[in-house]
Amino acid sequence: MIRFLIVAGTVVLFLLFSFGKLAWLNRLGKTDAERKDWLSLRTVQRVFRLILRMAGTKVTVRGLENIPTDEAVLFVGNHRSYFDILVGYTTVPTRMGFVAKKEMEKIPSLSQWMRNVHCLFLDRSNPKEGLKTILEGIKQVKGGISVWIFPEGTRNRSESELDMLPFKEGSLKIAEKSGCLVIPVAMTGTADIFEKQTPRIKKSHVIVEYGKPIRLKELGGNDKKFAGAYVQNVIREMLRAQLEERKSA
Repeated sequence: MIRFLIVAGTVVLFLLFSFGKLAWLNRLGKTDAERKDWLSLRTVQRVFRLILRMAGTKVTVRGLENIPTDEAVLFVGNHRSYFDILVGYTTVPTRMGFVAKKEMEKIPSLSQWMRNVHCLFLDRSNPKEGLKTILEGIKQVKGGISVWIFPEGTRNRSESELDMLPFKEGSLKIAEKSGCLVIPVAMTGTADIFEKQTPRIKKSHVIVEYGKPIRLKELGGNDKKFAGAYVQNVIREMLRAQLEERKSA
């Protein structure tokens, strides 16, 4: 419980005492939007790295060479923990925003920081609003800022990482319509930090792997027709390899 209280306290204090910095960043954004982006990202990364250290989390990163530095991409990953987002933001070397649930937009300070690091808010109960989010994502990617989605739609609470929820219909539309690369992401160990023994936080070893880029239009036959299932299978095989490695370690 001590780790949980320390982590929760750190998050609350940051959100409470960062209004001044948010106001300054918003003023900066009117004259230098790119500098505002990078300063916002670096601030969030520092806080997230601190939280991961407080939680006793060791992160092993693989496949960074698969992430292009000269173009935006669509990151597609499995989702088992809130800590997936912390690991993503602290390991991706470029500007990137997550697709988050609409409810997060109602939280003051937090929602503003999320906007500053290019998160998109998705209303899962409203198809029309969902389409708007996809269009925003396409615009963001074309503007050079990557997007990270969790096509399962929610955190997967299955016992095994291999038992992913079906990828949501249309989850890859941002890549299909923008023509950007898809980077499959496999992550294991994040649920061991918090979700498996809520509200306690335990030490964990997280492995995050960025797979080889996929160009959807270059897929053939059923792989192209069912691109979501194809990418999910790629991620599943990456997860399988990670789990086998953990067993033999």
